[in-house]
Amino acid sequence: MTPDLFGRHRAVLPDWLALYYEDPLEITHGEGRHVWDAAGNKYLDFFGGILTTMTAHALPEVAKAVGEQAGRILHSSTLYLNRPMVELAERVACLSGIPDARVFFTTSGTEANDTALLLATAYRRSNTILAMRNSYHGRSFSAVGVTGNRGWSPTSLSPLQTLYVHGGVRTRGPYAHLGDREFTDACVDDLKDLLGHTRAPAALIAEPVQGVGGFTSPPDGLYAAFREVLHERGILWIADEVQTGWGRTGEHFWGWQAHGQNGPPDIVTFAKGIGNGMSVGGVVARAEIMNCLDANSISTFGGTQVTMAAGLANLAYLLDHDLQGNARRVGGLLLERLRSVAARVPHVREVRGRGLMIGVELTRPGTDEAAPEAASAVLEEARAGGLLIGKGGGHDTSALRIAPPMSLTVAEAEEGAAILERALRSV
Repeated sequence: MTPDLFGRHRAVLPDWLALYYEDPLEITHGEGRHVWDAAGNKYLDFFGGILTTMTAHALPEVAKAVGEQAGRILHSSTLYLNRPMVELAERVACLSGIPDARVFFTTSGTEANDTALLLATAYRRSNTILAMRNSYHGRSFSAVGVTGNRGWSPTSLSPLQTLYVHGGVRTRGPYAHLGDREFTDACVDDLKDLLGHTRAPAALIAEPVQGVGGFTSPPDGLYAAFREVLHERGILWIADEVQTGWGRTGEHFWGWQAHGQNGPPDIVTFAKGIGNGMSVGGVVARAEIMNCLDANSISTFGGTQVTMAAGLANLAYLLDHDLQGNARRVGGLLLERLRSVAARVPHVREVRGRGLMIGVELTRPGTDEAAPEAASAVLEEARAGGLLIGKGGGHDTSALRIAPPMSLTVAEAEEGAAILERALRSV
């Protein structure tokens, strides 16, 4: 990026608007799993615009759908019938696993979670929310209020009373030493104890895999065990699938399905990948929950025609090309390759994840202390080698986040792993 653009950025945009890299990067165009910067450098993209470029950069099917729709009409709002919105809602409702599902489209994951919280609190007539430690749910006032990650919580003020539950991080915290079954039992016991000390909450909101927190997750079945406790008390379960939806985890189409033994969530939120870069988010809920509001509500930009056209084309491509299966196959190879690398790098505490959603946690060698400076150094070295990755982490953790477009090839996975290995060894 030219120094002039960086200076202009700093002059007119907020200081808290974070930029990666000491010399911030201007991405000018992309194709497939690659992007190019303003200087003409080519990069293999292992972060996909924060898990948003789900299928591929400049996917012809999506570009064609957007162009054709833009030539007809871009937008009319939800005050008018909208064929692309109805068609995408039908597909999402069918895929959601929620019976008698209704779909409401938003422009982002933040707004989707905000809507889910509104629905849950109105339906249950309670403003108490259960959330997971190390979680992230967005940038709005209410979403910040249920985010269990200090690095992304700029205020303690909130319209909600939020109570935080154990279980989102398997290998840290007071139960980390337990086996999976004992870990789940301990978290369930903690949840039951917590519920004995408070008025009945409206809902539990949880990411099946915590994204910003460093791609951490509980043992499979934890949220199913929680669901049993919640259901007995009428408490709703909101699955935040903004980062885990659409088959990214490989084994399942939705992250909640790893915890589906006691039925689907009451509400599912989604965003990011469905639009492949277009601003699409949404909420799926049972009709009785979605229809519980007793006042008018619309969305000016949620469900706008051009973004719905993109979502329809992108979803069709994902399903027609079995990108969930590709995420499982190629992601499994990449995960094992990175684990073999990590065994020879003292800074790496853990390589975790599933499908094409992989976290590499870094610590100071021989300790469990976070190494944010190492994460930043690896980010820089990977860029120098032609690879873009992300980073994250919560309380006293630092992790690299790897989430390429789901059309990643085996050769590209090997190439990216080799670049990342060199970057890790350089620290």
